[in-house]
Amino acid sequence: MSPYCFGRDPRWKPYRQYRISGIPQRYVPWLTDRSSLTQRLIQHCSGTFRVQLLRQGWQRPMCNEALRLQIPCESYALVREVHLLCNDIPWVYARTVIPHSSLTGRERRLAHLHNRSLGAVLFSDPSMRRDELEVSRICHNDRLFGSIIMDLDFPDEEIWGRRSVFYLSNKPLLVSEIFLPDIVDR
Repeated sequence: MSPYCFGRDPRWKPYRQYRISGIPQRYVPWLTDRSSLTQRLIQHCSGTFRVQLLRQGWQRPMCNEALRLQIPCESYALVREVHLLCNDIPWVYARTVIPHSSLTGRERRLAHLHNRSLGAVLFSDPSMRRDELEVSRICHNDRLFGSIIMDLDFPDEEIWGRRSVFYLSNKPLLVSEIFLPDIVDR
């Protein structure tokens, strides 16, 4: 059973619909940067950066994810959850949802990344396009919150994240990046 079975789906909105005053200032630079998060983390990490695969498998995405990808809510997709770590401290929880139809041709490699960076693949592909950034405040009663904090120990009542649809060869995948307390305090 999925760890985020109860609660509501996070409420994602385009960044420009949020009033800046409604977002804690320490999150704004991370939420609005459209460049490679992997590269930015490597630059900010004074030690070792790595990707830790938490879970990967075929499952029904949350309905808001399916709608964003324009696939039926009851369809299955490949869901990959990772931590992006600096010196073995989780800075980012990332969740990628890839429709079955996107895993054809060269994009089949996305199902076999293991502990490799998805960002490195995305930002090195000349066919890559990225949709608008959406932002969400993720609270303790959101379905995703339990999955995010499952392997962590922090008392925050809310955390912030961003997501966008990437296209490789016009095939969509949804990437959500949730910024954990250790990164926003830097």
